[in-house]
Amino acid sequence: MNRRMILYMVGNIVRLEAAIFMLPLIVSLCYHEMNSVFAFSLSIIIAAAAGSALSIIFKPYSRVIYAREGFITVTFAWIILSLLGALPFIISGEIPDFFDAFFETVSGFSTTGASILSDVEVLSHGMLFWRSFTHWLGGMGVLVLIMAILPSDSGRAIHIMRAEMAGPVVGKIVPKIRETAKILYLIYLVITVIEMAFLMFGGMNLFESSVHALGTAGTGGFGIKNDSIGSYSPYLQWVITVFMILFGINFNLFYLFLLKKFKPVFTNRELWFYFGIMLVAAGIITYSIYPTYNDFGTSARHSCFQVASLVSTTGYSTVDFDLWPDLAKGVLFILMFLGGCAGSTAGGLKLSRVMIMLKAIRKDVRQLLHPRSVSIVKFEGKKLDDSVMNGVTTYFALYILLIALTFLTLSFEPDFNVISNLTASISCCNNVGPGFDKVGPMVGYGAYSGFSKLVLTFAMLFGRLEIYPVLLAFYPKTWTKK
Repeated sequence: MNRRMILYMVGNIVRLEAAIFMLPLIVSLCYHEMNSVFAFSLSIIIAAAAGSALSIIFKPYSRVIYAREGFITVTFAWIILSLLGALPFIISGEIPDFFDAFFETVSGFSTTGASILSDVEVLSHGMLFWRSFTHWLGGMGVLVLIMAILPSDSGRAIHIMRAEMAGPVVGKIVPKIRETAKILYLIYLVITVIEMAFLMFGGMNLFESSVHALGTAGTGGFGIKNDSIGSYSPYLQWVITVFMILFGINFNLFYLFLLKKFKPVFTNRELWFYFGIMLVAAGIITYSIYPTYNDFGTSARHSCFQVASLVSTTGYSTVDFDLWPDLAKGVLFILMFLGGCAGSTAGGLKLSRVMIMLKAIRKDVRQLLHPRSVSIVKFEGKKLDDSVMNGVTTYFALYILLIALTFLTLSFEPDFNVISNLTASISCCNNVGPGFDKVGPMVGYGAYSGFSKLVLTFAMLFGRLEIYPVLLAFYPKTWTKK
């Protein structure tokens, strides 16, 4: 166990966070918000001192890391990153309670978008920008950013990327892992800037377009208005719809598209499955809510927006979908589980896992009908090893167990019903954001007790890091030398 390398990497992450605090500090200065300026300035000093101390004291003798170190580094980096990220909220007094501030920060970094705030519009511009920027950082992964901007002597940095990026299989798109990280972040940045331009063309100012583009890119969904996106024009709602869909696509496909390798893009089955699910869901919901609005255009716009929002796990909303008919809410409930494509910034189970499980079920059914036959399971034209299918099955079992335990814990809350607790558990474990009833899109999570908020906070962390890194980091045998 290379403990010094783990603490050294965590120190680098904390120092990076100190530098990142400069952005909301500048926003606060632009709007003359001196209370926020003080909060971010003090947070910079604390983070810089803590990060420098870790990096200097625990400078590693060897920079080689293995899968175990990768899991532990990612988990503890995210926890410390969130603890320090909560400091500006607490110091400024805008979210004075520790559990609330920690919940809000983890919700930001994990790109969940669940909020304890009942009135988001009272926050300063600096704090609003910081909330949305945590989405952008957490969407692609903070340690992936470290790999992109800092040189690494380790040839095994892929273990960090696999621990932090979502999906059953993560690989390099170019031979060097640092170049892979650079390419991913460059694509991520360019699409974010393009969305900002489209939003500004529709009438948003620079600040509004920035926070909404950051929230969409990270598929997080923190807004700056109490009605989320509801008060913006239909044009702006359609723009955000399109970009929510784009950020739910595997980023490797964008790279292949830029290289003009169109065939693997247009023959990607996960991509077509992604589009197909959204099309069918939007059609059913449009049919269901048409009597509510009595206008096809309005019904289709709200339907497409909400489908894109929940499939990509962004969590923005244009209306209170908790008031929709049961058929529409039933479809949205199912979408909360699925998530976007592997290798995207979306949360959830991931469509690749869903497809692999469906193929495994079909294989077992065929095996029952023809016991002597040999059935091969393929995904994207490649034969799947039994280890991959077993891994997906095991992950699904852990995933259901995580939701069940979170739900059971929340059931001790006296003022919340089954629907609220169940959808809160599913939403946080899948990094979606809103649920139904008392945690609906226009309500939030503020009424939960401090303990329940802490449980939901770790549910978001488990969901974003896809269970195993957090589980292994707190498993005692992980820390043994052998």
